[in-house]
Amino acid sequence: MRDLGIDPDDLIREAGLNPNLFNDATNVISHAALGRLLGLCVARTRCPHFGLLVGKRATIQSLGLVGRLMQHSATVGDALKALVSHLSVQDRLAVPSLAIVGDMALLSYAVYQPEAQSADQISDGAIAAAVNALRALCGAGWRPTEVFLPRAQPIDPEPFRRHFQAPVRFNHENAAIILPLRDLHARIDGADPMLRTMLEEKIRQMKGGAGTAFSDDIRRLLRIRLASRRCSADDVAGLLAINRRTLSRRLKGSGAGYRSITNETRFEIARQLLEQTEVPLGQIAAALGYSEASAFTRAFRRWSGVTPTAWRTADARG
Repeated sequence: MRDLGIDPDDLIREAGLNPNLFNDATNVISHAALGRLLGLCVARTRCPHFGLLVGKRATIQSLGLVGRLMQHSATVGDALKALVSHLSVQDRLAVPSLAIVGDMALLSYAVYQPEAQSADQISDGAIAAAVNALRALCGAGWRPTEVFLPRAQPIDPEPFRRHFQAPVRFNHENAAIILPLRDLHARIDGADPMLRTMLEEKIRQMKGGAGTAFSDDIRRLLRIRLASRRCSADDVAGLLAINRRTLSRRLKGSGAGYRSITNETRFEIARQLLEQTEVPLGQIAAALGYSEASAFTRAFRRWSGVTPTAWRTADARG
């Protein structure tokens, strides 16, 4: 904000935060406050890629203990697996995942929190920061094969291309970095196995004391499994190594049912794609696990009272 000639303190307060929070890099803020703050920053600066500018400033050290663990992993693949496994200790807003498709790897980042504001800005920043982390591991000259972003194509896409140094594909369901599979096998210079073990133990202790809601863990799983259509209650219970009855009992204890959480997650993903991208309805339906666009339309009308097309048109009108 200061680089753009604006004092950030008033905006930080308007977002409901104390500016002094930013004096200590170990402080965390809620996803709702982050979304409000980024939205205010975009509006005040009139910079549609403000999230990208924030992410460009991040380094692998910005990821705290997880970043240090990545630096001391044996290979780049191990580092990315550590990121996927442990990012939740400091980022409960989104769920990362790593997938292998042929000779390529896909590192994705999906915002899943209900009614998250500025999800496009958050995704832009997260992917920009992830590319910086990969350059720290692979060398400053590293570049991805492609980058996918869940946002409409901006009028000027050059800031994105300049940072990523790769083709950028807009209007995708999730944010993702595409890289050659061979890059995962690259050894990380200076990795210390003893320090890695110590960091893993510290992170395990942090996760053990996190006290996160069971329903929140289910939402994280659903966010990356809906499109695969392997997201029934039985499927998710199997992933957690519990039976269906135990899953239902634990969810009941947190005040939510499996079906309601699934619908809530689908609605949130649909809202993000309708509001922030130009992805066709049929493609959104497939991303949510529907075999036909008409089934998605009926479900969306139940959730919101209007059709997906009407929702998108109303959002475009502001």
